[in-house]
Amino acid sequence: MSQRLTIALSKGRILDDTLPLLEQAGIVPAEDPGKSRKLVLETNHEDVQFVIVRATDVPTYVEYGGADLGVCGKDVLMEHGGQGLYEPLDLRIARCRLMVAGRPGAHLQPGRLRIATKFVNISRRYFAERGRQVELIKLYGSMELAPLVGMADLIVDLVDTGNTLRANGLEPLEHIADISSRLVVNKASMKVKHQRIKALVEQLRGAVATRSA
Repeated sequence: MSQRLTIALSKGRILDDTLPLLEQAGIVPAEDPGKSRKLVLETNHEDVQFVIVRATDVPTYVEYGGADLGVCGKDVLMEHGGQGLYEPLDLRIARCRLMVAGRPGAHLQPGRLRIATKFVNISRRYFAERGRQVELIKLYGSMELAPLVGMADLIVDLVDTGNTLRANGLEPLEHIADISSRLVVNKASMKVKHQRIKALVEQLRGAVATRSA
């Protein structure tokens, strides 16, 4: 196994919040990830590189050895399952809530509920634990539209400010989980590159503590 460290990141809010933490740990990309079209980015360390992947693919790249470490939301880990990964650090960035949402009181109606969401595994577990029968409709975006057109009774989605829900006559109804971004590590990499990964984790832990102070 190569001694180079490969870190899987995804563009967007998580990347924007992760780069300052990595910089505090002494790692900066050789070029701006927001502007580059490259999927593999060198850094100021010859033995550290970033790979840019879809947010939902970060756990898969790390689990199967395409990357040694990665940063992704807890929602992605909950949906993915997270097996085969260590999760040593909550980076406390990109915070939001995973919620059941819909029209006021929609979650109280009896009978089978139709739920629109991209989090089908999380939703299935959540409602099964509560003894609710549901039909899950997988969508990839614009969840708020589903109740408006009568396609679903409720949605399960990430909520930050709640402004989009309110603008569409919906509201948060049930809290599923608090979400933030986590550092994940490949189990084999942790054994083979233990000292280097442990040192990076501790540097990032210090950066998170400084940022949160």
